[in-house]
Amino acid sequence: MKNPQIKYIKFLSLSLLLWLIASCNTSQGHSEIDKWGEQAENITIIRDDFGIPHIYGKTDADAVFGLLYAQCEDDFNRVEQNYIWAIGRLAEIEGKESLYSDLRANMFMSKEEAIANYNRSPDWLKKLCEAFADGINYYLHTHPEVKPKLLTRFEPWMPMYFSEGSIGGDIERINTNKIRAFYEDGVAFSKTEEAEIKKREEELEPQGSNGIAISGTLTQSGNAMLLINPHTSFYFRGEVHVISEEGLNAYGAVTWGQFFVYQGFNEKTGWMHTSTYTDVMDEYVEVIEEKEEGLFYVYGEELRPVIKKEVILKYSDNGVMKEKTFPLYRTHHGPITHKENELPVASAMMWEPIKALEQSYIRTKQKDYKGFLNMMDIRTNSSNNTVYADADGNIAYFHGNFVPVRDTIFDFSLPVDGSNPKTDWKGLHAIDENIFVLNPKNGWIQNCNSTPFTAALENSPKRENYPKYMSIDQENFRGIHAIELLRNKSGYTMDSLISLAYDSYLPAFAKLIPGLVSAYDEAKAELPELEGAINILRNWDYRTSEESAAMTLAHFYGTLYGKRGIRPAPMSDMELMSYFGSESPLEERLSIFKEVVSQLESDFGNWNIPWGEVNRFQRLNGDIRQAFDDDKPSIPIGFSSGRWGALAAYGARYNNNTKKIYGTRGNSFVAVVEFGSKVSAKTILAGGQSSNPKSPHFDDQTMPYAKVKFKEAAFYKEDVLKRAKISYKPGVR
Repeated sequence: MKNPQIKYIKFLSLSLLLWLIASCNTSQGHSEIDKWGEQAENITIIRDDFGIPHIYGKTDADAVFGLLYAQCEDDFNRVEQNYIWAIGRLAEIEGKESLYSDLRANMFMSKEEAIANYNRSPDWLKKLCEAFADGINYYLHTHPEVKPKLLTRFEPWMPMYFSEGSIGGDIERINTNKIRAFYEDGVAFSKTEEAEIKKREEELEPQGSNGIAISGTLTQSGNAMLLINPHTSFYFRGEVHVISEEGLNAYGAVTWGQFFVYQGFNEKTGWMHTSTYTDVMDEYVEVIEEKEEGLFYVYGEELRPVIKKEVILKYSDNGVMKEKTFPLYRTHHGPITHKENELPVASAMMWEPIKALEQSYIRTKQKDYKGFLNMMDIRTNSSNNTVYADADGNIAYFHGNFVPVRDTIFDFSLPVDGSNPKTDWKGLHAIDENIFVLNPKNGWIQNCNSTPFTAALENSPKRENYPKYMSIDQENFRGIHAIELLRNKSGYTMDSLISLAYDSYLPAFAKLIPGLVSAYDEAKAELPELEGAINILRNWDYRTSEESAAMTLAHFYGTLYGKRGIRPAPMSDMELMSYFGSESPLEERLSIFKEVVSQLESDFGNWNIPWGEVNRFQRLNGDIRQAFDDDKPSIPIGFSSGRWGALAAYGARYNNNTKKIYGTRGNSFVAVVEFGSKVSAKTILAGGQSSNPKSPHFDDQTMPYAKVKFKEAAFYKEDVLKRAKISYKPGVR
């Protein structure tokens, strides 16, 4: 029989060990919490009369800590969601259908690689990443009632998953359907299905943004001005002001979970990003051979080993967490993402997370054009153009930023031969080699996601001076609209720039509607029931408003025609509406319009219905995907879709399962900024700063948003204090 005393001593030893471990962990936990509390003492958050947080910190790291804490107060749901997506764990909450989004994230970086990138970062960036994580974790610690969906702790390596300043950015352009086809069945994605998906995507509300810079030669004050007008999904970015004693003083829009102002201004410089269509991503068709030692790919005269590893992804299946193992393959071009014509394809894109985070943060602290240009030379802002203005009177436009040098004998808009070394990237174009405008004689610059070769009229860059891969040469209705408004205009004030940005004219309908009217006039005797509706359109000035029934008819006609009309060839939106207005069969135009009239009568009891009764703004809760209900309160909106050339874009991006239209994207955060001896700005935000329906700032900007009543931005401390409603330290609220 064993000695019971020895057994008791062993039990005591084990208990003591467990107690010591627990005590140590508790001590460490308190130490970390104490550290958070000590840092919070260096931070003050002042909320103004619209709930905008003005975060003051001693150091940049303090300011970042407070910024993330304030973001979590306003919308922790979106902060967490953005990181769940970025680090590739979406399937754990959304199920198997999100596995290939997670796989895509893991193709470009693993957790171990993210940690390694964090460890390689310069000390100043490490401090900001640590402050990012600490600010969120302190919020969760002090708000135990908040229950994360998945991420109960945030880590300083997590921001490394952002390939650049914009959440998503380039990686979202890699098609998860193609990844699914390759990894599930080992085949290429069906061209027919791919074309159908592309057509459905083209029918959605367009993505994009507007940026306009005005020289002081055209303003009443003699100061340069900037329009910041991103078109994103509503509530995608919050409005913030973040200040430190180390020179940070940035105001603007921050994507939930980022620790820098993405589109905004400081006292001396302002920056606005528009989506670029510069070719910055390439696909390489790889020739792979299987040998006893493994897989190899052909590269010139040599065989190189394919890098292979496995990744285990979790996914929720009816409440049960399951796992699936995927093999990942990589060549020096990038990960193997899919197949084209049954051959594996590697996808190449900008992936410099350290430099990208550096550039995004450094941008916010630049004081003049020289500093801004040096920041741009980091060259990692790959998915965006930049419209710029500053207090010295400079205005500038950078078309793209990360542009690989390539051999122009190849067409890089299509997959190229990865076995041919001549197709490799040959470094990056220098800043002065990229498409670029500085202080044009006409006094203004515009970009509305259109061709850069009309950015400044006759002072625009010349297309023959650049490789074709640097830009698509394609105009859109917003670009045409902006040019006509800016041409030969002067005497700008902030209010007149706002008026320009909300001009109600819709150039797409000036192309589309006359063709419908002429088609009716030829067949008049056959369709007398359409006469009233046609006459409303006949006398329309192509301007949108809440009261316009013509706008209702035109919107539904253009939308249905875009879905049903026969296209003789692939066309842009602008080309398509012009074709439907002038070259399409007359009977097709009338057939589509007749269906529209019937639809309006069925849905609303009348085709003669004002646009504001159909086009609505509604915010019922803080969900990421908004719910809509025709029986619940909403307000009329006179704005229109960017597809029709509306600069103030307002449209639905997904099926709302309602008869009325409820906006989901377009104008979200908008600002006009005037530089000079002091900076001044006016801003507006869709709905409000908070995602909490109980907050007074959930919808306090809804009516000003609809009526274009911008608020003054409180930038200087004395103005912030005048508008202050509450001032506090993180952790006490």
